[in-house]
Amino acid sequence: MGSLLKRILRFSSLIKVLTIICLSGLLLSYLTPFVHPNTFRLLPFFGLAYPIILIFTLLFLIIWTFAKSKWAIITLLVLIIGGKLHFRIVAFGSDAESIPSEDRVLNVMSYNVRLFDLYTASTDSRFEKRNAIFDYIQTENPDIICFQEFYHQDKPTNFSTRDTLITLLNIKDYHERYAHKLRGRQNFGVAILSKYPMIAKGDVMFSTQGNNDFNYCVYVDIVKNQDTFRVYNVHLQSIRLQQEDYSIFEDGANHVAEKKSTIRLLVDKLLIAYPKRADQARTVAEHIETSPYPTIVCGDFNDTPMSYAYNQFNKTLIDAFRNSSSGIGTTYVGKVPAGRIDYIFHSPELNSTNFVIQKEAFSDHRAISCKIYKDTIN
Repeated sequence: MGSLLKRILRFSSLIKVLTIICLSGLLLSYLTPFVHPNTFRLLPFFGLAYPIILIFTLLFLIIWTFAKSKWAIITLLVLIIGGKLHFRIVAFGSDAESIPSEDRVLNVMSYNVRLFDLYTASTDSRFEKRNAIFDYIQTENPDIICFQEFYHQDKPTNFSTRDTLITLLNIKDYHERYAHKLRGRQNFGVAILSKYPMIAKGDVMFSTQGNNDFNYCVYVDIVKNQDTFRVYNVHLQSIRLQQEDYSIFEDGANHVAEKKSTIRLLVDKLLIAYPKRADQARTVAEHIETSPYPTIVCGDFNDTPMSYAYNQFNKTLIDAFRNSSSGIGTTYVGKVPAGRIDYIFHSPELNSTNFVIQKEAFSDHRAISCKIYKDTIN
């Protein structure tokens, strides 16, 4: 009996230690949206791990509740401290209110197309993915579409992208920013295509822009009938993983030393990317404050809702997913688990409805779209 009691006490002590570690991680994740990554370089990793930490916290809450321990109260209090932060990863939006007439509504789409699968090993597959993307976009028929990781080859080309989309969607105007490669006349970057006239175009320059970084922010002022909107297309700092960096996520990997090396490489790249993303997000947020028009922000942030980058926009804008969708909503479908990293935000004076996340993915990101409109006519 005494031996059994000792084992129970040891097990209880282990659970307490694990609970303390878990609650400490959860408290640190609460700080992630508000503290610049340069202040505490490891802090963003707690934000990235927040969903996992939350699941374990809820598990410990159940265990301590059944054990009728005071640790259940402590765990519950730490959860309560998180407050509204817990609702950043889930949407309870509603489409109950009536939508105004189509002449006041903008159908907006954001899509990281991963260069239309240009570098796939199979030429046939490359055209298949590109055409599937075209078909999806044509079916959704957006008024404005913001592309990240966009690819365009100057004529002559047998892999047309921009010009084909202009024809398919009856595009009236576009704005783009590229890194240009003379060899092959190739362009890599971001683009905004619109069915409505653009009365102004511009770029938001990143001070953290490196020679090998293809992350940009562009904006346009678009007029639809009596309404003018400023639309930003944002692609924040990528982690810049190469194909070989994904080996840790492949099935059947059995070389421990190689896996450790890969983990270290991933961590190093994340440590570089997080501060750059934070500065870029802050730069864009400051630029948004100067906008004379209601604002729409589309883009691939490469960061989760529990991040400093996301918080720069969430402080003053409305997350359209949380406003008009439901569920958790995963937009990244690559080999590294990331969840929702693609967003559409808008000014508080605008409203959003019919938020859609693409079901079948033709890229490592799913397209996102919604309807945006002014609540009242000026």
